Amino acid sequence: MRPVGSKYLLEEPLGRGATGTVWRARQRETAGAEAAVAGQPGETVAIKVLKEELANDPDVVMRFLRERSVLLRLTHPNIVRTRDLVVEGDLLALVMDLVDGPDLHRYLRENGPLTPVAAALLTAQIADALAASHADGVVHRDLKPANVLLAERDGRMHPMLTDFGIARLADSPGLTRTHEFVGTPAYVAPESAEGRPQTSAVDIYGAGILLYELVTGRPPFGGGTALEVLHRHLSEEPRRPSTVPDPLWTVIERCLSKDPDRRPSAENLARALRTVAAGIGVHSTPAQIEAADGVGALLAPDPSPAAVPEAPGAADPTQVLPGNAAAQYDPAAPTSVMPTSGPGRGAPGAADPTAVMPPVPPGQDSPPQPQEPHPWQTQLRAARDRNEQTQVQYLDPSQDPLRRRPQRQAPQQPPQYPPQHQQPRPPQHQQRPPQRPQPYAPPPPQQYYPPQHQQPHPPRQPQQPAPRPPREPRQPRQRSANPMRIPGLGCLKGCLFTIVLFIVAGWLIWELTPLQDWVAQGKSYWQAIGDAVSTVSTWVSELSGSTGNTPAGQ
Repeated sequence: MRPVGSKYLLEEPLGRGATGTVWRARQRETAGAEAAVAGQPGETVAIKVLKEELANDPDVVMRFLRERSVLLRLTHPNIVRTRDLVVEGDLLALVMDLVDGPDLHRYLRENGPLTPVAAALLTAQIADALAASHADGVVHRDLKPANVLLAERDGRMHPMLTDFGIARLADSPGLTRTHEFVGTPAYVAPESAEGRPQTSAVDIYGAGILLYELVTGRPPFGGGTALEVLHRHLSEEPRRPSTVPDPLWTVIERCLSKDPDRRPSAENLARALRTVAAGIGVHSTPAQIEAADGVGALLAPDPSPAAVPEAPGAADPTQVLPGNAAAQYDPAAPTSVMPTSGPGRGAPGAADPTAVMPPVPPGQDSPPQPQEPHPWQTQLRAARDRNEQTQVQYLDPSQDPLRRRPQRQAPQQPPQYPPQHQQPRPPQHQQRPPQRPQPYAPPPPQQYYPPQHQQPHPPRQPQQPAPRPPREPRQPRQRSANPMRIPGLGCLKGCLFTIVLFIVAGWLIWELTPLQDWVAQGKSYWQAIGDAVSTVSTWVSELSGSTGNTPAGQ
């Protein structure tokens, strides 16, 4: 267990996402007035601990503190309530209500897609939550089935939208300077992928993709990479499945419009989805069916969508100029000059001490030297040098140690002994002629040396003949361009050649001799061979049949 602040205690992780980890936690004591829900000791809650890169970014921390009041007052029956926000050192955490139920992504994987009526009613409740958040100026920006929790109330599924404000907290200048978008590629709106200004219409686009996935089991745009998915969001239109009714497809098509100004508002979307659900059911009345067919009239766009602050350098509400600032601002006014400071203040031509550059230390007035190469440039250059040193070129077979025949070496001379241990030997043993010794020659006398000069003497080896002159290297054998050898290829070639030779010889004999009239009564060579094969196969089959039908006792 790990304490979070002074009032909460983490117990076990429940899931991990792109922005942090969700833990099951327990409240140790009642929260103070700064929390939206005081809670009771021992109460179970859910705490989302943001990732370290978010907690270490000062922009995220400041936005976390500024968004505190917005997130705490965002309450709706279809929104997971944020109870408290914890800032402790390098830890940022959101304390939320614990929902005992699976998320919508897991439910679809386990149970398959929903019926059109159920999908319309469930998405209508999500649209209600979006309408409430857009009214408070909060855009979710990461609407997907994994962020919809399913709570069971009165035997029915009750969707609850979570992770409100997480995308807004993560969208800080420090994290978006690389022009990355916030969201999941399969559910991101085209304007988010292109980096255009975003409004609450991005949530309507995400609701359209969620509705499409509820009735089909998969998002409308997929791909192997995130770049491919984003390209399809920008250039392709969704394909209509055959199981989607016309009124429901009208809603999906309007939500997935590439133009954000054509998408309906969240409030109109919820009203249209309930009208469609009433008109496509089994027990729908003619009036309900007619209203569902005309659902396009209910999908009016939002006249004043909630804007998403642009990052970096977005203006927050606390930075708006006062109402009378426009009357006091004169674009033609001269640029204001900061007052001077120091003892010379007010004197004409006096220099401001804060604007004077410090003197350059002696010996450091040389021009700046170019910066050293970056470490990755040094590593790249070293890798390029290694590649240049390793060269692949043709090797003469005579120089190849694996193909060259080893040369016979000259016999080694007997080891020489130091001068102090050399002893004179009899004249008859100093130089022996190369001829063979006499068979009856007496053995040489045994030599004895004093003890101090006794040394082990190697056994005398027979006289070797004079070394032969080294052979000249043979010309390398010409090898084929394909060095691969196939075992048995020579034998296979011989067999095939022999078979072809027999066939051609037999055909010539058949055509040039009267054998054709004697044996086959005028048949061609190939017909005769086919008849012979048929006769042999028939004889073999009859023989095997007769053998199999023979009684066991015979």
